[in-house]
Amino acid sequence: MNLLTINDHEEVFVENITHPDAEMKRRLLDLGFYKGTPIKKVLVSPKGDPIAYRVRGTTIALRNSDAKYIEVMTK
Repeated sequence: MNLLTINDHEEVFVENITHPDAEMKRRLLDLGFYKGTPIKKVLVSPKGDPIAYRVRGTTIALRNSDAKYIEVMTK
């Protein structure tokens, strides 16, 4: 399961980042998307891309092309 498949306000936890671009993977880690971090989908733009997620008390908007590489799990 990845970030694109979660429901609004559903809490999930980062399992892995599989982004093929090493710089973007590093950026996602810097933003707080590391294993075990809780994430919630909080806002979807009118056209569906980007989507805003709540991560460690901060709202971060990600393009769908990047969010699909963040694998998550429910507890």
